[in-house]
Amino acid sequence: MQNNVNDIIIALSTPPGSGAIGVIRLSGKGSISLVNKYFEGVDLDQKEGNTIHFGKVISEQGRIIDESLVSIFRAPKSYTKEDVVEISCHGSSYIIQSIISLFLSVGARQAGPGEFTLRAFLAGQMDLSQAEAVADLIAADTAGAHDLALQQMRGGFSDKIKALRQELIDFASLIELELDFGEEDVEFADRDKLKNLVAKIQVVIKRLMDSFQLGNVIKHGVSTVIAGRPNAGKSTLLNAFVNEDRAIVSEIAGTTRDTIEESLNIKGVQFRLIDTAGIRAAQNTIEQIGIGKTMEKMQDAKVVIYVFDVLTSSPKDLHDDVAKFLDASSKLTAGSKQIFAANKMDLDPYTKPEDYYLDGLISQENLIPVSAKNNMNIEHLKEVLYTTVVQDPSTADQSIVSNIRHKNALQEANISLDTVLHGLSTSGMTGDLIALDIRQALYHLGLITGEVSTDDLLDSIFTRFCIGK
Repeated sequence: MQNNVNDIIIALSTPPGSGAIGVIRLSGKGSISLVNKYFEGVDLDQKEGNTIHFGKVISEQGRIIDESLVSIFRAPKSYTKEDVVEISCHGSSYIIQSIISLFLSVGARQAGPGEFTLRAFLAGQMDLSQAEAVADLIAADTAGAHDLALQQMRGGFSDKIKALRQELIDFASLIELELDFGEEDVEFADRDKLKNLVAKIQVVIKRLMDSFQLGNVIKHGVSTVIAGRPNAGKSTLLNAFVNEDRAIVSEIAGTTRDTIEESLNIKGVQFRLIDTAGIRAAQNTIEQIGIGKTMEKMQDAKVVIYVFDVLTSSPKDLHDDVAKFLDASSKLTAGSKQIFAANKMDLDPYTKPEDYYLDGLISQENLIPVSAKNNMNIEHLKEVLYTTVVQDPSTADQSIVSNIRHKNALQEANISLDTVLHGLSTSGMTGDLIALDIRQALYHLGLITGEVSTDDLLDSIFTRFCIGK
């Protein structure tokens, strides 16, 4: 990192703009004494850490800038493990800028993005995966994303990685020791035990890698397209999901020409619902553009809810639609899911859903009879939508990977461990080559927690933070 870690840094930690209060944070050796020079009311240098004091912030000329509360945290009992001061002032943009400008002019430096959290990491307050979870916690906009970020910030995921890494280090040290006695042909590391250990570690790594799909969904939400023929009830279903008249509903076919998007939160998972133009042979250029957008959205979606009208669509009609538009092998994003909503069941209650089943694609699990207009079975459809994405809800209580960097590091570590197993099964494989492959696995696991790091990696991570955190 380019910035001097010995500087006193300052930044606004609350959102910019006018508000009731603004919180300005300083961190670094001497920050309490620096603020004390421009604070009237109490002598901050004589106060204990973790205390709050009322007084006046004054300019270099002695003019009162604001009456404020000042919180002081003495090293190492602070977020950064340095002396930290937080000035809670009135939320006027003028006051905030005046206070920040004051301390910039007397020796403080503007903090870079994520620099407070970077200092916490460098001081050993948290590991790298926990530091990344801080940014995720700030960005969380659902209960699920919040809980996941909080779990990772508390070290649930990184504790697992550290434990795996330590077990490998213990064995690696024995193999390294063998290299020092190469001429004596001794073995300190039991090869069978090492095989069992590597196999056990790979089971855990695979479970963590498999959890990424769920973690990514919880963190970023689920792109969910509502598709189907014109007048199947797509817009009515969207309105039923969000419980308001969000989309225009009409008996005229082709009413929806552009996509309409809404958010739906189900048990802490955010679904980005996208209502689309009905799929048919276009009647004009505008409708053709709308249908083209529908196809694009379907191909990028994680979930497609295909709505069909049981009054006008026979089982053959639905199966033909599936063949044309829902061929998972060529049309849809890998790993995408399909749900089929048999709509207008209130108008034909004798319809047999099983008549629409299609081996491998449509079954009792993903074909849901509904009446969007009358809200019939909508709550059940939401439940199916949730379980389609979160296939095993119990996994939400386990360590979950939500960061693509972590997933990639786990994959590389797993590849290295495969090589270790291959070496252990190959006669004549020398201990130095096995040790090299173990070191590679340790390297990739260390990248997750920051036990192995580079300036480029830290820059890439912390520059994505907001300034002030």
